[in-house]
Amino acid sequence: MDGFTRAPLADLRQRQAAFPPSRFSALRRALRVDPKAYAHSRNHLDGAVTALSPYVTHGLLPADELFDLWHRRMGLGLRDKLLAELAWREFFHHVWYHRGEAILQDLGPGLPGVRYQRALPDDLRQAATGVPVIDATVRRLYRTGWLHNHQRLWLASYVVHLRKVHWRVGADWMYGHLLDGDLASNHLSWQWVAGTFSHKPYLFNADNVARYAPGLDSRGTAIDRSYAELEAIARSGGDVGPEKHAPPPMAEPALYARPPGASELEGDPEALDAWTAVIHPWSLEGRVPGLRQVGLLHADFHRRFPWSARRWDFVLQRMRRICDAVYFGDLATLASSLAPPERLLAVATLNPGYREGLALSVRGCLAPPPTALPELDAPQPSYSRWLKRQRRHNPGLW
Repeated sequence: MDGFTRAPLADLRQRQAAFPPSRFSALRRALRVDPKAYAHSRNHLDGAVTALSPYVTHGLLPADELFDLWHRRMGLGLRDKLLAELAWREFFHHVWYHRGEAILQDLGPGLPGVRYQRALPDDLRQAATGVPVIDATVRRLYRTGWLHNHQRLWLASYVVHLRKVHWRVGADWMYGHLLDGDLASNHLSWQWVAGTFSHKPYLFNADNVARYAPGLDSRGTAIDRSYAELEAIARSGGDVGPEKHAPPPMAEPALYARPPGASELEGDPEALDAWTAVIHPWSLEGRVPGLRQVGLLHADFHRRFPWSARRWDFVLQRMRRICDAVYFGDLATLASSLAPPERLLAVATLNPGYREGLALSVRGCLAPPPTALPELDAPQPSYSRWLKRQRRHNPGLW
């Protein structure tokens, strides 16, 4: 059984002050959202976005609760931009539910004849491409672990279509540094940009940046072209390379397959023979009265998808607040040492390894992953088709 000590990481806590790992902070932020301001300015980097994604991803504010809060308390429907954006997340999870780990591979043919690199160029990793909007986006990703949706799309488009890096390479890299990294939302968005999960590649240019992020003017660089020119580049085999004049490179922060400073088991090592709630990184809502709660971190998943120190700190702070003990190792093995399977409770997740480990080890109550909208019985090939089916089954949400 593998474990870890309490690594304070105090320097990170100061830098992640915008996302304190508390449910109170999540609820306060959700209740302060102005739907009209969001709809009017959400595409601008300084717009009235919610920045709730880390809390939704990690279950401090589950998607179904957030949807219900905005729908019932604010009277919003899926016609409103606020809930429509949450619906995109639901669609990505719908695809994940039906396709499983297939979302980590090309879901469609993409652009014909284009050969993609299987490694990110150093200038991209080091925020030294010379394209101001790209370098600023990479620096912000490293500094905060959070990006505006436009920045995510712009960065993915530049990486795939101008630098000719395969979308999976870029998606894994971004996921590792995101505080709100969600395999479905992140990887399927990269596929949507690449054209393997859409009918055409997503492209942007300097005029688009000037409109929504005027402080990151990138005229005179590789993205300062017409959309026809950019599409021709996307369908060609050439990497445009970095600009002649680029800023000094910065070091990419490390990613960790286990909590930084891990060494010993944390918590009571004795088996818990009472009803026990198994808590994982995507079910951090809070305490259930009368239950022992044990945080379990599945080592194999984190070897495949390492996290930044900032994200480890966010998750561990929350786990230590709501759990009696926290363990790192093989999930099924850890769970079997806690209590009989029929006395374990947990919320299911679609994350690989965690999904299978919980299914094997929990027999008491394995609640389905929270969804804002009812899961459809048949997979839908596109967001528009999925939304049409939702409208048919749930007319009251409009």
